[in-house]
Amino acid sequence: MYARLVRFSVGPGQQGVAQAIAGELAPQISAQPGCGGVTVFGDDSDGEYGIFVLWDSQAHAAAAASIIRPILDKHLSGKVQAPPEARLYEVISGSPARPAS
Repeated sequence: MYARLVRFSVGPGQQGVAQAIAGELAPQISAQPGCGGVTVFGDDSDGEYGIFVLWDSQAHAAAAASIIRPILDKHLSGKVQAPPEARLYEVISGSPARPAS
């Protein structure tokens, strides 16, 4: 299993940017083969946001990145001072998500 973490800063008070990304990208990411879950998170007080995605394989993570990254870059164009920081990690330990009660 692999985890992709993408971090970006849009500045304080810009939660709408992150909400637009979550609204468009989260469903598209979830629909990609091998996706084990996606979470968009952040802190409006400092404008730091991120996307966390679990993947069943490195190949699925790479294939999805080639589709999703251009869409993310379009959303962030002109709204960030630096490109988003993206990294893929091998999951060392984890447990499957539990169904909501």
